[in-house]
Amino acid sequence: MKTLSPHREVQRIRHELRIRNLTVKSVQSVGPGFLSVTLKGPELAGFTSLSFDDHVKVMLADSAGDTVRRDYTPRHYNAQAQELTIEFAVHDGGFASDWAKNAKAGDEVVIGGPRGSMVIPTEYDWHMLIGDETALPAISRRIEELATDAQIMVIAKINSQEDIRLFDGKTNLSVLWVYDYPSLINEVKEMILPEGEGYIWSAGEAATMATIKRYLVGEKDVDPKKLSVASYWKQGESDFHERL
Repeated sequence: MKTLSPHREVQRIRHELRIRNLTVKSVQSVGPGFLSVTLKGPELAGFTSLSFDDHVKVMLADSAGDTVRRDYTPRHYNAQAQELTIEFAVHDGGFASDWAKNAKAGDEVVIGGPRGSMVIPTEYDWHMLIGDETALPAISRRIEELATDAQIMVIAKINSQEDIRLFDGKTNLSVLWVYDYPSLINEVKEMILPEGEGYIWSAGEAATMATIKRYLVGEKDVDPKKLSVASYWKQGESDFHERL
């Protein structure tokens, strides 16, 4: 079996768990399906997010005073300004989504983590990113951190054509947008992987991600060491996050 090049080995790095009390600086719309919330505060000093695959716990109080926890990707961190931006995929009935839709400057919020980072090297011959709306912030961050000429392929499920994003400055990027989960699965089944050593990252709804992993490993013969698949949410469950 061919071994990974040393500079292409995934690194898992643990971080000290820290809880931070922050305030909302601003809220901006990113198309009809997303809100970008920028948080600020001196407790962001020392914040570390080494991977687009990281997540922080956003902790909010419900009407009974109980804490509701949800996982979100650190979209952008500005150490000098002590600001952290998180993107929320907005949908009806989601507690954190509803909070984001009503958030305003000065609102208080608590976050925890990241507890660790799975650092996927950028030096692969090609990169494939697959996911639904919940994965799009991480996909966007990954595209931005890859080299201008990196070979990047994206298959992303969104709810509306208005949520299509433009990724400027990349010369070898292909993006395929779909609008339902069967189409997402079908595109994965039909895709032809490029030559060379690549890495596939996929995240989103639990059942869909499990199916995609079965196809990638069983049908496409993808090396599990060059694959990361995660369930970001599961129908009927809250605060769900699982590495498959």
